[in-house]
Order: sequence, then structure tokens, then C-alpha cells
Amino acid sequence: MEYFAQFGLWVTLILFLTFQIQPNYGFYLPGSYPHKYVVTDELWVKVNSLTSIDTEMPFSYYSLPFCQPEGGIKDSAENLGELLMGDRIENSPYRFKMHTNESEIYLCRVESLSGDQFKILKERIDQMYQVNLILDNLPAIRFTQKEGYFMRWTGYPVGVKIEDAYYVFNHLKFNVLVHKYEETNVARVMGTGDGAEMIPVGKEDSSEKPGYMVVGFEVIPCSIMHNADMAKNLKMYDKYPSSIRCDPATVAMPIKEGQPLVFTYEVTFEESDIKWPSRWDAYLKMEGAKVHWFSILNSLMVITFLAGIVLVIFLRTVRRDLTRYEELDKEAQAQMNEELSGWKLVVGDVFRAPSNPALLCVMVGDGVQILGMSVVTILFAALGFMSPASRGTLITGMLFFYMILGIAAGYVSVRLWRTIAFGDQKGWVSIAWKAACFFPGISFLILTTLNFLLWGSHSTGAIPFSLFVILILLWFCISVPLTLVGGYFGAKAPHIEYPVRTNQIPREIPQQKYPSWLLVLGAGTLPFGTLFIELFFIMSSIWMGRVYYVFGFLFVVLILLVLVCAEVSLVLTYMHLCVEDWKWWWKSFFASGSVALYIFLYSINYLVFDLKSLSGPVSATLYLGYSLFMVLAIMLSTGTIGFLSSFWFVHYLFSSVKLD
Repeated sequence: MEYFAQFGLWVTLILFLTFQIQPNYGFYLPGSYPHKYVVTDELWVKVNSLTSIDTEMPFSYYSLPFCQPEGGIKDSAENLGELLMGDRIENSPYRFKMHTNESEIYLCRVESLSGDQFKILKERIDQMYQVNLILDNLPAIRFTQKEGYFMRWTGYPVGVKIEDAYYVFNHLKFNVLVHKYEETNVARVMGTGDGAEMIPVGKEDSSEKPGYMVVGFEVIPCSIMHNADMAKNLKMYDKYPSSIRCDPATVAMPIKEGQPLVFTYEVTFEESDIKWPSRWDAYLKMEGAKVHWFSILNSLMVITFLAGIVLVIFLRTVRRDLTRYEELDKEAQAQMNEELSGWKLVVGDVFRAPSNPALLCVMVGDGVQILGMSVVTILFAALGFMSPASRGTLITGMLFFYMILGIAAGYVSVRLWRTIAFGDQKGWVSIAWKAACFFPGISFLILTTLNFLLWGSHSTGAIPFSLFVILILLWFCISVPLTLVGGYFGAKAPHIEYPVRTNQIPREIPQQKYPSWLLVLGAGTLPFGTLFIELFFIMSSIWMGRVYYVFGFLFVVLILLVLVCAEVSLVLTYMHLCVEDWKWWWKSFFASGSVALYIFLYSINYLVFDLKSLSGPVSATLYLGYSLFMVLAIMLSTGTIGFLSSFWFVHYLFSSVKLD
């Protein structure tokens, strides 16, 4: 407890300093600092990877014959999470001047399309790839109206296919929403995130000039038939000689092999009432709040039903039996011992070591690590510390918390191992090593296999070799040592003593009318019913390109899921003990862990009916591989909840009765 107290003091001190530094300037979450721009200041648009919900494989923006910036292509600073998500943020030639409307701006002329360029353009259009632009850390958003519904999309399509002709969107109409900079006492931020080069430096009187903040970035793509000959002598940012009328309802620029392409754009600035802290509302606004509440109410009903069963077990069955037993004298107790039935008959076998005890200890330890990471990450995200304004922070935070919680994995694995071995410390190092390598090793194998597929497809979703080396170093230089440290503390901590002795000869388990594992697999339907509605929104966010940010709902659902898993496993363990089945260890783990099986089946259903099996076997293989990785993590975490609750229940149950 002394170590935890010291850790809590350090955390409190760091948070205090964080909130007290520069109190007059207000508090902003990481990656969310406002940037002030004076009129005519230059704004530069950045580009991210091309994405598609049809293939789920991102590609570099400059893999297509688009205009390149005059100074060459430069990568923006990326964090670990961005790289793992396949983001490749680069500079672009699109340049604006704050609060200055411009039209008919010539960008570049791409010389005659080669056969390869023509082929790849057609493939990207067929596969519905989207171009993703970023201005002042805001993704470009596109509004469309379809069947009476107002829809929002991030990015815009590369082109469109009509009958047998392919049309490319070669003219972009930008609308930048700005809000007047009101807080003149707020210190200017010099060089934070993507806006480092955008902020004027060295202008002493810039704070006195009227400034604006970008609060919206909209794009309308158009297909315009340009005269390529008129653009031969034009330079980038020159005014195009003829007028351009952008009509998104019509297309006019078909692509053909050997034909040049001309790109243009226009920009308008519009003052908006949107405050800077609310500029992400258009992206984070998600429909279906009533559905989220329905999911929570549905889960509460399941929890109430299971809690009623648990109370019946504790208050009516167990408590009544124990009270009757304690009221009898010794002679009556001896006679009652001969008439015992149900769970009381397995008192000499209930704590007999399970098969493959080392594997069970390792899986429980890894489950504690994954569950702890999930709870902490979702809590921080619900508090707003992992905003989508800071791309990649969610993945980076998950990796950080997972590595730190290696201490918990080692501690739980080794202490459970010593409990099963009746306090013997022999082999604790091996258990800690296995806990440090079991889940990361399987994950590394899955991701490496998928990465070879992405490498072969030349996708930006492929993890670079240098990042592979970094991940391995993080694994063996941080996660493994911390797990070993946790294992050391687990070896030093007192093991949990069993309340009853175990017989030398195992008791024969009576023949059951139905296989016990059938009931275990069926138990996973209750936890699945708790989370399947929220699971739909999460999967739509991952695979359909939608933004998921209702982490408050997700945190509530996670708590409900923990309660359901604990209750389901506890009830099933009691049912097995009542039929004199003392092999409860693994069954308690998979009673709640079997929810992963239903999630995997749901993933296949989502692939077939929602994603239409994606486009090609490579994309489907990537989807199934990532789903398998997710399912493994869910199985370990939910199984751990069920096992620990059942272990506590069995220990409490048999510590309350004195049978020799």
C-alpha cells in the first residue's frame, strides 16, 4: 500500500502543476490549442492517406497523379498511433490567405496520363477511395442530401464512374468558416501540432490586429472540363483565364489514357457563430443517442435478472444450509455429513489444481492487463483527453497503459500460480515471462502476417520496418521488465490459502445429462446481449469511416459488461458445483469468455451483410485478421472477470463451512 500511496501523491502533484501553469491563459486539452491568424496570413492544407470503406487499405495521396507542392513533398510529424492507423500526413499545394476570397486559381497541369496512371485512377474510383484534406487540424467535411436526409462525410471521392466513363474531380470549392479572435489576453501558441509553420512569428504588433480562428472546413468537389492548352504557360496560383462554375450535380472531365489533366480550386471565407471549442461538433455529432440508452437499459435488465439469481443463491440456498449446519450438535453434524448432497460433496476436490495451470495463470494475468488498459483508456477518452483533434492519441494511449500495466499482469499471474502450487515459489520467473509474451506474441504474429499483405499491396497501412523495431524494443525493454517486476512482487506477496484441504484421490464426477461445456458456451449470449448494440457503432467507426466519440456511453457499457460477466460466471460455477462437478476453473473462465465467440460470429455477419465482403480476398483477410486480434483480447479480459469472481465465490463459500 505504501507504493500505491507514493504513486498517488506523484499523480496528484503532476495534475496540480498541469492545471496551475499559466492560470490566466485558460486550460486546453492536449492537441487542442487555438491558432490565431491575421488577415492575409497564409494557410496551408495538408493531405492524409486515401481511404476506402470498400477495401480498408489506405494509400498515399501522391500515389495518384495529383499536383505536388513546389518545394517538394514533406512528411508531417506523426506519432506512434498515427503510423499504426495508416495515416500519412503530407503537405499539399493548396494555399489560402486568411479572410481573402479567391476563385479560379490554377494549380497545375498533369501531362498526359500514362497507362499505369490511367489504370490506377480507374481502380481507385471503382473502389470508392476518398481524398482526405486537413486545414488547421480540421478534416475537410462534405455535406450531401440524399433521400431527404442531410449527410456528412469527411473527405471527397477521387472521382465517379457513370456508365462506362470515369470522371475525376479536378476542381475543389473550399469554404472556410472562421470566428473572430476575441480573447486578446490569451498567449499566442508558437508551433504546436500541425500549425507550427502557420503562426506569424516576429510581429510585435500582430496581437493588436484583428485575428481569426478556423472553426470549419468544407469542400465541394467538381468535375470541370478545362482547356489543357490554355494552361500550358500558367504558373501555380495564377488566375485561370476562363470562368469556372462549380456544379457538384454534373460531371464533365472524363479521364483517358494519354490525355492531360488540369487542376484548379477556389476558396471563400465565411464568418461563423461557431465558437472555437465547438468546432469539432460537426464531426463528433452522432445520431442514435436513444439507441445507446436502449442498450444500457437492456443491459440493466439482464444485470437485475442475474443479480436476483445470485441473491437467491447466497441468501436462500447457501445461507440457509450453513445456518442449519451450525445449529446442529456434533452427533447430528456427523449424521448430516453422510447425507450431504450437491456442492458440499466436492469440498475435498473443489480446490484441486486444474489442468494446464500455468496457461490459466498466464491468461488471467494478461486479461487483467487488457481489462485495466481498457478501463483507463476509455475513462481518459470520456474525460476528453484523447480527442480526435489529436490524431493517434487513442492508440498511443492504449499502448502506453498496456505496457505500464504489465506490472499487474506479472503480479496476478505469479500470485495465482503460487496459490495453485500451495505457496511454492518455484517457476515464478517462467510464469512472468510467459505472461509478458503470450498475448503480445500472438498479436505480433497476427499483425506481421497482415503486414505482409499490406506491404504486397503497397498500402500506407503497412507498418514500416523501423516502427516494427520500435514496437519490439517497447515490448522487450519496457513491457517485459515491468511484467517481471510485477511477478517479483507476486512471488513475495503471501499466497491465498485454501479454506479446506484437498483429498489425495479425486472424486469421480457423476454422469451428466448434457455436456457441461454446452452450458458454458451458451452463457456467452448474456454478455453479448449487453454490448452488441454498442459494438455496431464501434465497428461502424472502425470500418465505415465514421467518428466514434461517445466514450461516456462506452464506459457505462463496460461497467455493465463487467457486472454481467461476473454474475454469469458465478451462477454457472454454482450450478456445476451443485451437480458435483468440481472442475470449475476453466469453465468459469470460458463461461464469460465465450462472449468472444459470438462477437467473432457477429464480425463475420457484419462483413457479409454490411461490408458486402469488402473488395477482394486481401481486404477480407485483413478484416478477419484484425477481428481475430480484437476477439482474443476480449476473450482474455472477459474470461478473467468470470474466473476472478468465481474464485472469490468458491473461496467465500467453502470458507464458511467447516467440513473435514
